[in-house]
Amino acid sequence: MLPNARGFPRSTLRQMLGFLDELAWRGLLHQTTAETLPAYLATPGRIAYAGFDPTADSLTVGNYVPMKLLAHWQRAGHCPVVLMGGGTGLIGDPSGKSAERQLMTPDLVAHNVSRQRAIFERVIDFSQQSERAAKVVDNREWLRTLGYLDVLRDVGKHFSVNQMIMRDSVKSRLEEREQGISYTEFSYMILQAYDFLHLFRTMGCTVQLGGADQWGNIVSGIDLIRRIEQGEAYGITNPLVTKADGGKFGKSEKGSVWLTADRTSPFRFHQYWLNTADADVVRFLKWFTFLPQDRIAELERAAAERPQEREAQRVLANEMTEIFHGVTERSNAEAAGRALYSGELAALDARTIGEIAEDLPCTVLEPGELGGEGILLADLLARTTLAASKREARDFLQAGAVLVNGTKAAADARLTARDMLHGHVALLRRGKKNWHAIRAGV
Repeated sequence: MLPNARGFPRSTLRQMLGFLDELAWRGLLHQTTAETLPAYLATPGRIAYAGFDPTADSLTVGNYVPMKLLAHWQRAGHCPVVLMGGGTGLIGDPSGKSAERQLMTPDLVAHNVSRQRAIFERVIDFSQQSERAAKVVDNREWLRTLGYLDVLRDVGKHFSVNQMIMRDSVKSRLEEREQGISYTEFSYMILQAYDFLHLFRTMGCTVQLGGADQWGNIVSGIDLIRRIEQGEAYGITNPLVTKADGGKFGKSEKGSVWLTADRTSPFRFHQYWLNTADADVVRFLKWFTFLPQDRIAELERAAAERPQEREAQRVLANEMTEIFHGVTERSNAEAAGRALYSGELAALDARTIGEIAEDLPCTVLEPGELGGEGILLADLLARTTLAASKREARDFLQAGAVLVNGTKAAADARLTARDMLHGHVALLRRGKKNWHAIRAGV
C-alpha cells in the first residue's frame, strides 16, 4: 500500500481511473500538449517529472499540488521523478515574480535540497520493491558540468528570443521598467528545457507535470527534445490554486503554511484546513486529499445539507494532517481543537498549549504581577483584546461571559500563578470565539 493511501489497496489500483480522468474529475487538469496523450498513457510505466524550487528548507501547501500530481501518476501505473532544482535554484524561476530574486549561495541551496527530500516520502512511494518506485534527481549534477560555450552553441541556438520575450513570466517583467529582468533569470527557461532533454536522454522521461504558470517552460523543453533528439514528449499542467473569495491560498495570519512541523506545527496545520470556507471545502477535498469520488460526493451532500456540522472541513483537516504529520499528530491536533472549542484545556500538554497561545493575541505580564493574590481580572481584561475598558470588562464578567482556561470566571475573579497552565500561560475566552493569551512575565 502506498504511504497514507487509505482506501486504495494495491489490489484495486488497476481498477482506478486513468491518470487524465482522475485529474479531470478532481479539477486538477488544466492543459495538455497533444491529442495523442491519452493513447500514449494507456501503456503503463511511462516516466514523468515535476520540478521543485529549493528556495527554502521546506515546502508550502502551494508546492503540494505538483507533488500530488506525481502521486496520482504513480497510482495510475506510471513512474514519477522528483526533480530537485539544486542547479536552477542558483538562478531562480521568474514565473510569478514581479521582481528579481535574491541569489542564494550554493551551500544554502544544497541545504534546502537535502531538507526537502523527506517531504516527498509522505506522498510518493520510493520503495524499491515497487514497480513504480519514484526517483529523486538533482539538476545540479548535470547543469554544473555544462560549459557556457556548449550551452550557447548546442542549446541556445534552438531558442528564439522573439518567442522567449512573449512568455508571460518574461513579458510582465519587461513591461515593468522599474524592475525589468536580468539575463540570469531570462535564461532560466533554457535551463529548465535542458532538464527535460537530459531526463529524456538518460531516463526515458517523456512527460513534464507542473502548474499553469510553467506552460511556457514545459513547451520549450518539448520543442528542444524534438529539435535535438527528434523525440516526442508531452506536458500536463494543473490550474493554479485559488480561493473562492480571491484570497491568497496557503497563507494564514502567521504567514505561509508549511509542510513540516518545524515551520508550521501540526495543530496550526490542522486548524488551517479546519477553517476552510464552505465555498472552498469540496474543491479542496478533490484537490488535496486522496479520498475517492464517492466519499467526496457524500461529504459534498453533507456540506450542502448540514453546513453547520462542518463534517467536510473536519475530514479535510484530518486527511491533510495525517498525510504530512502522521496519525499521532493528527489525533493530538484533533484533541487540541476539541479542547479549544469546549474549553477543556487543562489536559493538553505544554507544547500544544504553547502552539495554541502562539496563534492568539497575547498580553505579557510584568514579573511579579501574579504574586500574592494576583491581578483583578476586570483590570486585566481591559489590557487585552477582550474588553475596551474596565467598565466593559466588569459587564462581561457580571454576565458570565468570560472563561479562564475553560472555566467561567466570577465577577470578582483574580488571575493568579495557579491559573497559568504548565506555569507559563493562561487562555482567556469571551463568548464563543474571542480568545486571548496571557503569558507570565519572566
